[in-house]
Amino acid sequence: MRSLRLYVNIDHVATLREARQTDEPDPVAAALLCQTAGADGITAHLREDRRHIQDRDVERLAAAVRVFNLELASSREIIDLACRLRPYQATLVPERREEVTTEGGLDLEASWKRLRETVTKLSEAGIRVSLFIDPEPRTIEAAHRLAVPAIELHTGRYANTWQVDDTALDELRSGAKQAADLGLSVHAGHGLTVRNVKPVSAIQEIEELNIGHSIVSRAVMIGMQQAVLEMRTAMDQGRGVQPDG
Repeated sequence: MRSLRLYVNIDHVATLREARQTDEPDPVAAALLCQTAGADGITAHLREDRRHIQDRDVERLAAAVRVFNLELASSREIIDLACRLRPYQATLVPERREEVTTEGGLDLEASWKRLRETVTKLSEAGIRVSLFIDPEPRTIEAAHRLAVPAIELHTGRYANTWQVDDTALDELRSGAKQAADLGLSVHAGHGLTVRNVKPVSAIQEIEELNIGHSIVSRAVMIGMQQAVLEMRTAMDQGRGVQPDG
């Protein structure tokens, strides 16, 4: 049984820091704790409004962590920063200033020309590119035409409805299979918690989960390393992976 990668998004460590405009808690220190606890990679989203992660954080993360996934919109300034720092992976996401958190996947058709230019620029810099999209057949096909190696399926609708309806989970299963059949690596994330992650972890085509808010929230109560271990255990249980020993 293939193990599932866990990338921990440490944005909301920076959110807590920015609430007081101080130097703690440090998202880089949190990222290193996540690595020690077994996270396969670290994710951070540099937003145009810099509401949490700052440019300096991205520079330090790129130098400090083993595997860094930078989430970003198609902003020229941030794209240039990514090309200079060359994280392992760049995940392109939609972004609106008024949203509290990312509300859905990229509209690939509406921003096709700009996305194609951005994907080309990042790829030429040696960065693996992923697109954050909804699990819709037409959108997955469009992602394939953009010639990216990976997509991240938006699990927000599943996270909001999993207790009452299986429709969103079925969409994720179908979307993951379609993408894998097209040769895309399949990632997933948004709104996943210890309580709802197991059915998503059981989808064999999914290789990687990006989880942030839930882990950081639990870390406030039980510590960062324990929160990462707790999530890893739930993922492995959903995947059917037996613990070592």
